Amino acid sequence: MRGDPENPLLSKDGDFILGGMFSFHSSWEDRMDNYTHKPMPLQCTSLNFRDFQFAQAMRFAIEEIDNSTDLLPGISLGYKIYDTCGSVARSVGVTLALANGNEIVSVPLKAPCTRPAHVQAIIGETSSSPTIAVATVIGPFVLPVISHFATCACLSDKTKYPSFLRTIPSDYYQSRALGHLVKHFGWTWVGAIRTNNDYGNNGMATFTETAQQLGICLEYSVSFFRTDPYVKIQKIIEIIKASTSKVIVAFLSHADLDVLLHEFSYHNLSGYQWVGTESWIFDSQTAKMDIHHILDGAIGLSIPKAHVTGLREFILDFWETLFSCKFKELKSSAEILRECTGREDMTGVQNSYTDMSLMPIFNNVYKGVYAVAHALHNILSCNKTCNKNVQLDPFTVLQHIRKIHITTKEGDEVYFNENGDPAAKYEIINWQPRGNGIVEFVTAGLYDTSLTPEKQLNLQNESLIWARNTKQVPVSVCSEKCPPGTRKVLQKGRPVCCYDCIRCAEGQISNVTDSVTCERCLPEFWSNERRDACVKKEAVFLSYEEIMGALLTAASLFGACMTIGVILIFFKYRKTPIVRANNSELSFLLLFSLILCFLCSLTFIGQPSDWSCMLRHVAFGITFVLCISCLLGKTIVVLMAFRATRPGSNVQKWFGQTQQRLCVTAFTLIQVIICIIWLTTSPPFPSKNLIEFKDKIILECALGSAVGFWAVLGYIGLLAILCFIFAFLARKLPDNFNEAKFITFSMLIFCAVWITFIPAYVSSPGKFSVAVEIFAILACSFGLLICIFIPKCYIILLKPEKNTKRNMMGKKAPNSL
Repeated sequence: MRGDPENPLLSKDGDFILGGMFSFHSSWEDRMDNYTHKPMPLQCTSLNFRDFQFAQAMRFAIEEIDNSTDLLPGISLGYKIYDTCGSVARSVGVTLALANGNEIVSVPLKAPCTRPAHVQAIIGETSSSPTIAVATVIGPFVLPVISHFATCACLSDKTKYPSFLRTIPSDYYQSRALGHLVKHFGWTWVGAIRTNNDYGNNGMATFTETAQQLGICLEYSVSFFRTDPYVKIQKIIEIIKASTSKVIVAFLSHADLDVLLHEFSYHNLSGYQWVGTESWIFDSQTAKMDIHHILDGAIGLSIPKAHVTGLREFILDFWETLFSCKFKELKSSAEILRECTGREDMTGVQNSYTDMSLMPIFNNVYKGVYAVAHALHNILSCNKTCNKNVQLDPFTVLQHIRKIHITTKEGDEVYFNENGDPAAKYEIINWQPRGNGIVEFVTAGLYDTSLTPEKQLNLQNESLIWARNTKQVPVSVCSEKCPPGTRKVLQKGRPVCCYDCIRCAEGQISNVTDSVTCERCLPEFWSNERRDACVKKEAVFLSYEEIMGALLTAASLFGACMTIGVILIFFKYRKTPIVRANNSELSFLLLFSLILCFLCSLTFIGQPSDWSCMLRHVAFGITFVLCISCLLGKTIVVLMAFRATRPGSNVQKWFGQTQQRLCVTAFTLIQVIICIIWLTTSPPFPSKNLIEFKDKIILECALGSAVGFWAVLGYIGLLAILCFIFAFLARKLPDNFNEAKFITFSMLIFCAVWITFIPAYVSSPGKFSVAVEIFAILACSFGLLICIFIPKCYIILLKPEKNTKRNMMGKKAPNSL
């Protein structure tokens, strides 16, 4: 033994001794050691009634067991309870004192170096940091340490702390529960304050990890310990005032929060929504200190409410017996003044010692003592009596404690998992201010880790009171939610919860809130104006109902009717010289082909189908070839008629009516063959053009084979050029018989139209390319009709005197074009 012995504050002899470690004082006086003499013992200050009550819960459990005939019959349990003053160093010294004892004995030389531990188990410590030190020191000796309030998740590591157990859940579960609680209310932008020790740092680390997984961001995370200088508190206050978050997660011990609360009240830091841990959320003394209502509406997790029959009366009886009345702490905190008569009634006294709000923690101490008692009961093979000759060793006691699964008289189950932890279950507590400054701790829900993840959190939102005594859930976000139709874009250099909402591009949508990306619509769909849904694209084609389609239809029918009118005129005056001249049969065939040309344009109007796509191109190609073949025949007739007037010429017999019919049939048959080849190899078909317009589907006819299409057009162009050449050669025939001049003009119009058609067709989008094609067909058809037949109709109807054979055979000097 080195140094002064540690003496227990409370003790009782028994067959087996349990150790207890509690902080009856929460601080100590600073001392300056100069290392020239032995340091003086710690001078403890600041009475801590909480831990004094914990010690009484331990005493109550031991006395209840000693009075029991069922548990450890004939065996008495004793205790040695020490005051650690909240000092880690003192806690380590007390641990060794409990393990070794304080007596100085001379050991015989042949005696073994080891002997049974002085106590069978240690109940304590209250805080995580001293408990870590205790568990580290005592771990190699496997002496059981059972804590009632040390929640640090690090203590679940059995490789470091093999003999540590606890009757309070690990902060691993509490930190995760806090994360899910914050997420439940939609708070994604929060601040955090933690106690700068193992409890606060480890708990906040787990909360931060969970928050990141749930999409919660911490605007700030600051640490504090009650011994920190005032400038540290000032800095924390400045950070909170400068923040934009309205929710503060406080992973603080009650002692640290009490220090901060005084300063927060001075600076009027009200209106924030506090989220607390089991350390302070159901602490009535903290609530009494909050006279400026800084913590009103706080919500957090606490150990489920518990009741231990007889414990309250035991504590009050002990108070009456030991102190008999109220007591005051001197400034030196060295002694307690007693001003009493010995006849005081304590039932009506309300102070920190008589406050029973910490009954769930008292119950944890109670369960820890009973766990040790049941383990001893099993080791000693107790029935009606116990075998006192059994040699106890710490390892055996530890193994039996780990295996116990008992139920207390109040119905609470006591057992430990492989990490020495109990099952995690929390009540959700809401601070609701009542009259006269009283705060009621209202249970608003439950968090039970034994249930499935979706059922673990159970809340009654309608009963909650929030900061500033409102029933409206506070909003604490860095950026408002992005509505459907937008996507989130992170702000540079800021957390992921801070973002801008950018509208989805055309053709893309987002139909959920806070979408990270915009999804592209399927090819046949397009985004609506709000960009939150894909709507089917409008199908566009040249229809009869629209103005352009109606006008082109009218023009087509008008041309057809006009051609029929010319046919009727020619038929009526079919015996007149002007009709009979230049092969009237070809004239009627030409007029018929012009009707087909006008009408074939109608096949280009309307929704494309398999038959309409094939019909429109084939009809167009064949009718125009028939038309130009007739013109070519008429032009050759004119030339032959001119050549035949020369002496000795026999040209006309080589190009009579039979030859003209064969010429027209041959030219047309070639086009028919081209069309048949086109249709059988790769015919035109209806298609959907999704590229031309972003928000429309163009229903059009795909060419199938571009070679076939251009072969049809090329053949028409070839015949038109031949016709133009022959007409040009016949331009100097006599005026009265010069039909070649009108054919030349018509071919000029025809070629001009189709030359301009190609670039216009290629560059026109969608249905306008169809309109260009129809316009070209109508323009050519009207050009041929007007240039060739209207002058003849003019003579027939308005100048009948010129419609004579004499006039037709008159000889005049030829006119040049």
